[in-house]
Amino acid sequence: MLSSFINSKLNTASYKILPDRSYFGEIKALRGVWASAKSLEACRRDLQEVLEDWLMVKVRSGERVTGLSFSFDKRRQFRHA
Repeated sequence: MLSSFINSKLNTASYKILPDRSYFGEIKALRGVWASAKSLEACRRDLQEVLEDWLMVKVRSGERVTGLSFSFDKRRQFRHA
């Protein structure tokens, strides 16, 4: 579920070459999700990382993310051993 959401958003990303020959990528539908790097591949990787971080912040804060829904059983608690 998360992978398909992330991949679908990454497929909407737009990229451009900046005057200093670095790359800038953004997902316009998601405010604040952008990255820049020296190569296109590095920019894509960085953009995916930014998107994943953005998504975790939204989910943790309880904000609604269009196109994504979660259902949690609040009675179950998970602990790290």
